Amino acid sequence: MKTTITYLFDPLCGWCYGAAPMIGKLSEQSDITLVLAPSGLFSDSGGRVMDGAFADYAWSNDQRIEKLTGQRFTPEYRSHILGKPGSRFDSAAATMALSAVAMSAPERELDALRLLQEARYLHAQDTCDWSVVTTVLRNNNFNRAADSLASPDDALRDRHRKRIRNAQEMMHSFGVQGVPALIISDGQGSRLLRSNALYTNFDTLLGDIAAA
Repeated sequence: MKTTITYLFDPLCGWCYGAAPMIGKLSEQSDITLVLAPSGLFSDSGGRVMDGAFADYAWSNDQRIEKLTGQRFTPEYRSHILGKPGSRFDSAAATMALSAVAMSAPERELDALRLLQEARYLHAQDTCDWSVVTTVLRNNNFNRAADSLASPDDALRDRHRKRIRNAQEMMHSFGVQGVPALIISDGQGSRLLRSNALYTNFDTLLGDIAAA
């Protein structure tokens, strides 16, 4: 029997970017079905305006993530994204982009998430900007998703709201306060896996999944 793992995340979450290699490996396991569940944690009302204090906090956190996981946060990201006071910190565009990909090319959604994360943290592209996110999609052959994001219709908006609502309901049910988080579902039911399992090594993660 396959195990289903629901991945609760936000595309602006630095810790989710840190977990990306582990999540990628999970997606390649033949006995695991990985389901992406964007939480909307930093979307719309969860977003905020960048200021010096928040930028310093974010960079300090990012350095911890890089040291722990090896995932890079470039100086360009620090200067052009964090060093841009007054800009929005809001994952609405990136989150809806993933919903558009889920509708048009669902087998590539994890790839789209990785590309959006790398666009921000490696290439200093402001993925809080709708036009930037649309361009990232188009430059990586997600043309249908890019067209949908540029002019969202009711079907995309409804799918997007449902995905976030389902993720938030799951977070509430399992007492999840933040992301990333993994919910394991199999013949024994569903349960929450401790998030720090994503920052060990892959064999340990698989062992934790089996023992959960």
